[in-house]
Amino acid sequence: MARSTFEGPILAATQRFGSQRNAGTVELVQNAFLDFSVTTPGTTNYGGASGTFVSSNNIPNNTGTIWTPQNGVYSTSGPTVASAPTADATGTNYRGAVFLIPYNSNIIDVIVDQGTTPTDGTNAVTSTQAYISNNFATSTGVYATMAAITAAGRTNATYTATQLDNANGTLQDVQNIQPGQQPTWFSQVVVTLKMTVASLTSVNAGQFNITIRYTQADPNIGNATTYPYGNFD
Repeated sequence: MARSTFEGPILAATQRFGSQRNAGTVELVQNAFLDFSVTTPGTTNYGGASGTFVSSNNIPNNTGTIWTPQNGVYSTSGPTVASAPTADATGTNYRGAVFLIPYNSNIIDVIVDQGTTPTDGTNAVTSTQAYISNNFATSTGVYATMAAITAAGRTNATYTATQLDNANGTLQDVQNIQPGQQPTWFSQVVVTLKMTVASLTSVNAGQFNITIRYTQADPNIGNATTYPYGNFD
């Protein structure tokens, strides 16, 4: 099996054809580990800052760009940068990560692991609410929400019917901006962490690991009733 592919999803099986075909699509994973004591972009485990989220597609962590969702409408000038996340205010801080995944992917799960408790050095965060959307969110996201995180441990995404529909085929949010390439779309998944406690100023410690698990659809082979069927090798 190839170590890397940048053309489409990987199908794997022991029986390639026939009534006992057992081909399946390989699951893909992206994650971002945020350490709020790391304040320099481009540094391992950089945790973001007031008004700044982290990109999952940079190693080590770097500042993430949140694009304004285009809803499938091409623009000759390309995508535009969205307004920055809300800056730190007394009692509430926002941090998070930006994931770019292939358009029409199927989100299997979004996982948030809290390690050490976030704090500004004096006030420890008592509750963190995660919103999973295609943009910075301060309430229900288009893809999923989570129960409030109040202690170290793992929390998984939950879905309403509408969120589940969106997660089963992610949205056309951002057009390709690479010169000389055919126009394509990306889906943008922004995981917003809303941290609250009375008198909170700006978190300077604490750790979260954010993981998104998904499969990539392939528009070139198969269809809604027979996919995954075809192959190119």
